[in-house]
Amino acid sequence: MENQISVIMGVYNANKDNMIYKSIQSICNQTFSNWELIICDDGSTDGTYKIIEGLARKENRIKLILNKKNKGLAYSLNHCLKYTKGDFIARMDIDDTSEPERFEQQLKFLLENEQFSFCSTASNLFDENGVWAVRYKKFNPGRKDFLFNSPYIHASLMARKAFYENNKYSVSRKTLRAEDYELFMRAYAKGYIGANLQKPLYNIREDKNCYSRRRYRERLFEAMVRFDGYKMLGLLPQGIPYIIKPLIVGLIPQEMLKKIRKEDVKIRKN
Repeated sequence: MENQISVIMGVYNANKDNMIYKSIQSICNQTFSNWELIICDDGSTDGTYKIIEGLARKENRIKLILNKKNKGLAYSLNHCLKYTKGDFIARMDIDDTSEPERFEQQLKFLLENEQFSFCSTASNLFDENGVWAVRYKKFNPGRKDFLFNSPYIHASLMARKAFYENNKYSVSRKTLRAEDYELFMRAYAKGYIGANLQKPLYNIREDKNCYSRRRYRERLFEAMVRFDGYKMLGLLPQGIPYIIKPLIVGLIPQEMLKKIRKEDVKIRKN
């Protein structure tokens, strides 16, 4: 029997710029067709639920579930996982799109490389004017690669079901906006490893001229996540400068921050 892929997606107030249709259509256009898309609406108030409900009536591979109150991405993804039936679990964000061969190529890689529990892919960065850069990550990250930032692009992830059966997302204020970073470090500490395909099979909506400044409280929580993760990975005391990194970045002027954020991307020239 052909392997099945379960796609998990958390959404909240996504009813703008037709992005719901574009994102879901990119799943429907996959060259690999044996998938199910499980979407958890995280208490949207802008009509997002009704739009997706209408799409689910037309496409029986879409399953829509609901959080009556906004619970956050980690909670929503764990909620989705309860309904998955696939042999492999893929991530997807509602404001992004997947290239048609994404599922086919990630599945092929995992079937041929049993030592890896998951893989993500290089990703195009696009805005209203189209693709402006490509973000790459190291093919086979080691523990030390977690020091600067997460070495995986979470939204492009595909994992074996066993990975998620043994590694759920941590739901807490501390992991808000760092749920993937915490998950990957915890998994690596248990002996799981992943890879990054070097072909851009995923498209991330990211404005090249605007980077949102996170609240300082969130940066403090990230520092706490880093400390816990580095401790599990045996990266202390060498990781101490990186623990305080998010606190320092919060004080950096916006223009300088843009340059730092672009270090892992290759800019496309027109």
